[in-house]
Amino acid sequence: MATTAGAIERVVTSRRSSGVWRDAFGRLIRNRLAIVGGIWVILLLFIGIFGPFIAPWHYDQKDNIAFNLAHGRPVPPFTIPNHLFGLDNYGLDTFSKLLDGAQISMSVAFVVQAVVLLIGVPIGAVAGWYGGRVDTYLMRFTDVMYAFPDLLFIILLSVAFRDTDFGRALNGLFLVFVAIGLTSWVTVARLVRGQLLSLRETEFVEAARAIGVSSGKIVTRHLLPNAIGPVIVAVTLGIPTAILAEATLAYLGVGVQPPRASWGKMIAEGVGFIRSAPYLTYLPGIMIATALMSFTFLGDGLRDALDPKLRGKQ
Repeated sequence: MATTAGAIERVVTSRRSSGVWRDAFGRLIRNRLAIVGGIWVILLLFIGIFGPFIAPWHYDQKDNIAFNLAHGRPVPPFTIPNHLFGLDNYGLDTFSKLLDGAQISMSVAFVVQAVVLLIGVPIGAVAGWYGGRVDTYLMRFTDVMYAFPDLLFIILLSVAFRDTDFGRALNGLFLVFVAIGLTSWVTVARLVRGQLLSLRETEFVEAARAIGVSSGKIVTRHLLPNAIGPVIVAVTLGIPTAILAEATLAYLGVGVQPPRASWGKMIAEGVGFIRSAPYLTYLPGIMIATALMSFTFLGDGLRDALDPKLRGKQ
């Protein structure tokens, strides 16, 4: 009988969980801005994955013939064949560089969030479950990291390790992953801690303790799955911050190193031609702006869809 009751409970729990996610998805697809943002995110992911295969030129390959015909000056978009967005001040294809910049931004967006989850979730889970001194020590450390200026810390790390093998890995991209990830986990840690503090005193946790379930299983199998919704929203809304941080580092010259074509680096290179060739600045700027807005719209939509307060209103 106990086995049958347990099986029935698992089926009911599974159906209830699937129903909650189905309702959340229904609310999400009714949010037009979230759908628009999601479509652009999918397009950016496609470009990030397949950009090198669809780019007409390699991002560091010069078209010396067209560049010499232009007397060494940038070539505007739609003026010469085989170069949709023209040439930059080095004779490089602007469209191909934008595609490479999309790959860099998408890599930073998702790898940084993976680092955030690897750091923030364990710290938040341990602090929220054990409480007491453990919670106090971990949260004071979190407060210190939160108070430290993020951009300054990232720049310090980038400058300190830029000339090392660690800093040169992947043309400096690996260092960007680590630097931004080490400063972005605080929000997720606090969020997970808050969720576990509110869930650890519930009846199902007390029941699991009573039958001898270990703390690790309670946290990983019961508490963290119940906190997954807010974490998904936090990760989605954290992606624009990571993209902007990478672009800022590249603009300052301490991020991804040449010949990789970061959008921030493209803006820095185009500033000197803002009057004669404004597209060198505007095109990567538009890409950054649309990427930030699309992830923000999608994150806002997910937050509204997964908000428990809205479930009773739908």
